[in-house]
Amino acid sequence: MAMMRTALAMAVLVGTAAVASGQQAMPAGQIPAGFGSLRREDVAIVVQLQGLTIRAMPLDESVIRTLAPDTYQALHALRESRAARLDSIRKRLGLAAIQAWHVSFFNLQQGEARYDPRGVQIRSGGRDFRPLDVLSLVKGFDDGRLAQGRTVDAIFAFDPSIALDQPLVVTLAGQPVAAWGDILPRIERERAAVWSRAAAARKPSPAGGEWLWR
Repeated sequence: MAMMRTALAMAVLVGTAAVASGQQAMPAGQIPAGFGSLRREDVAIVVQLQGLTIRAMPLDESVIRTLAPDTYQALHALRESRAARLDSIRKRLGLAAIQAWHVSFFNLQQGEARYDPRGVQIRSGGRDFRPLDVLSLVKGFDDGRLAQGRTVDAIFAFDPSIALDQPLVVTLAGQPVAAWGDILPRIERERAAVWSRAAAARKPSPAGGEWLWR
């Protein structure tokens, strides 16, 4: 809790400095990009069924900014590549936003593995959320069959009411997984570390008085 209060206090200071210098302020509590160190595996929810591995992770900036810079850039670009379609879903359903998740299926076993291309459900705050839409990233995602050694993935569009700052139960291929409750403390620790790294990387602006990110 103390760590969260410190992060929020630093967010206010950074946002105030940005406004004063004419820059766009980050949302309160939003860590700066490019200072994370976590790997995808550190924040992904994983289910293994024989040779089939399913991974799911939110593409929310509050999560992916804790990842190493190259990983963050790749996932940010992935979400941006479908931004127009996600916004179309948002407008069609009259929502304030869309929560995007990246879900992948990998088959290690011999022969074909079968999967449900829409078999993802998230339980948050006592409610069950099913995908509003699924945007495949590779050809054949909707086939539900996966050859050995092949990976398919998609972006799943969910209702923004899912609370990523609270424990979730994510059901993949009929298997409920409560791992998000264990992942959250790791993300919170990394957010605090990001603020420290970002503060160390700041330098005075040439005009003096304001601080800029390197």
